[in-house]
Amino acid sequence: MYKSIIRPILFQSDPEKVHHFTFKMIRFFHKIGFGGAFRNTYKVNDKRLEREVFGLKFPNPVGLAAGFDKDAKLYKELSNLGFGFIEIGTVTPKPQEGNSKKRLFRLKKDSAIINRMGFNNGGVKEAVEKLKKNYPVAERGHVLIGGNIGKNKVTPNENAVDDYVTCFEALFDYVDYFVVNVSSPNTPNLRALQDKEPLTKLLKTLVLKREEFFKLRGVEVKPILLKIAPDLTDGQLLDIIDIVSETKIDGIIATNTTISREGLVSENKTEMGGLSGKPLTNRSTEVIRFLSEKSKKGFPIIGVGGIHSPEDALEKLEAGASLVQLYTGFIYEGPQLIKDINKAILDQ
Repeated sequence: MYKSIIRPILFQSDPEKVHHFTFKMIRFFHKIGFGGAFRNTYKVNDKRLEREVFGLKFPNPVGLAAGFDKDAKLYKELSNLGFGFIEIGTVTPKPQEGNSKKRLFRLKKDSAIINRMGFNNGGVKEAVEKLKKNYPVAERGHVLIGGNIGKNKVTPNENAVDDYVTCFEALFDYVDYFVVNVSSPNTPNLRALQDKEPLTKLLKTLVLKREEFFKLRGVEVKPILLKIAPDLTDGQLLDIIDIVSETKIDGIIATNTTISREGLVSENKTEMGGLSGKPLTNRSTEVIRFLSEKSKKGFPIIGVGGIHSPEDALEKLEAGASLVQLYTGFIYEGPQLIKDINKAILDQ
């Protein structure tokens, strides 16, 4: 029904307006009691789907990537659609509007999206207030949350570490793991932080901050992951492997959006921003396989990028991913995709 009726209607309107409308509709249907119906329709409850990765137990290996629920407004409702975990953000210390509109574009012929949102979000304090409503980790109903953190646009790169530390400290008690986002193409000069020296400094600072929290408060150690771009060269990917080993972070998310436009046929293919969706499928899987093989499976990888079918997800898991995430595939294929992937994993 989603692909034959709902999607054609939604795709007639501006993508960003549709996003906000969809949030309102999902929230409305939950308020009038449809939460159980969504769970019964889309959730696959099977112990065989559980995965223990970087010390966390995931109810199933299919998560929602960052960028969809930026401000942690809908994580409980979205979890009822079958996701095993929800990644919120990217969150910055201060609220920011992001880039000027129009900044989100569908490439229907390519089953893709270009966005140049620019980390639009309400700031870390607003996200924390929303996350306080999540059930505690030990209680049934806890939604496993990843906190994707970044820097404000006005913060120069030489001060970027301070922004990441601010978000890390504020979110520490309210997320299950962290994702350091230095790979979005939509914040000026952000990708320069992927270079070996500044990236090593940033990650070491966050690991030390985590150790301080543990020593002072005895709180649970939260995994720290790095989200990387698909546009990195093999040499840069080898640097990433070295950085993971040196800084002792817990894993990688591969990959973010791409700046490549190779092979696109849609009319609006020249829009500036990060490209996601089917055109990213193969490159994302290549990066996963490269990192897994060259590191000798030295760290967990969350695979994301161009997952539009159960086969796409299984390929990423076979390539070395421990978990997968959806974003554009979820928009194009609907919540049935989550269920289909989980069922395909069980059928292996």
